[in-house]
Amino acid sequence: MQKLNFPSYSFRLKNSENKVSIFDDIRKKFVILTPEEWVRQHTVQYLLQEKNYPKSYLNVEKLIKINDINKRYDVVVFQPNGAIFLLIECKAPDVTITQNTFDQIARYNLKLNAKYLMITNGLNHYFCQMDFEKEQYNFLKELPEFTNL
Repeated sequence: MQKLNFPSYSFRLKNSENKVSIFDDIRKKFVILTPEEWVRQHTVQYLLQEKNYPKSYLNVEKLIKINDINKRYDVVVFQPNGAIFLLIECKAPDVTITQNTFDQIARYNLKLNAKYLMITNGLNHYFCQMDFEKEQYNFLKELPEFTNL
């Protein structure tokens, strides 16, 4: 798999029926290793190892309904009170992040109301803080540490 713009992490991989799978620490199972999954797993390790977010507060690939259409978010981080702190959209490294990507995460966030957003293709990372009063997001240099919640 391609080198990403993240620190180097160790992953559990297995090969079965000519398909490589990677172990997801949050879902506690092996999942097929696609380019997007490679980015998602690096993002999860970044949250756990670099930002010190507790594993129990992370949720990966869950179904949500947006305008009666089933969608899946990539990663969310909950606050201790159960509110969503961070919503993350992961794309494969060969997918260019465009305004459409920001529109997608904004639509998801209308339902989820996360305080922070992250969009990544593994090479480029964008961090935003929501301003719900002005109905806009403000770009940040990085995500806050968990201790700063």
